[in-house]
Amino acid sequence: MADKTLTSANSVLLIGVTGLYTVPQQLQGFSEDDMYSMEAVDTAELKMGADGVLSAGWIPQIKTMGVTLQADSDSNTFFEAWYAAQEAAQEILYGFGSVTQTSVGKSYPLLRGVLSSYTPFAEAKKTLQPRKFQIKWQTALGVPI
Repeated sequence: MADKTLTSANSVLLIGVTGLYTVPQQLQGFSEDDMYSMEAVDTAELKMGADGVLSAGWIPQIKTMGVTLQADSDSNTFFEAWYAAQEAAQEILYGFGSVTQTSVGKSYPLLRGVLSSYTPFAEAKKTLQPRKFQIKWQTALGVPI
């Protein structure tokens, strides 16, 4: 489609947390070169037999998302609250949400997410550095918008 672009500035990341943020929050204040990322997943388990015959099987996969926020982003409070609520409850609170990438006409519902990595505060150099967070999702499938 000729009218697609590579613009990421109009991307929207919404995340909610069951029992904490029941309405998904729009995250803002991303790092200048690193808003969010999704790691590649292994889509199959492969085995090569001693006789050279390849066998394969479908396997479920964890979808690992990184979110990078500027140190002064108000959205850092979202992750601080999620982490603090889990610490207080000594229990996991699951996230849900979506990524919308308008420039390519896609939306990605995100289901059953776990905050798996949390940066407690910004690293101090000449300026405060971006904070990184990681969420592992059960589901992240693209749909056209």
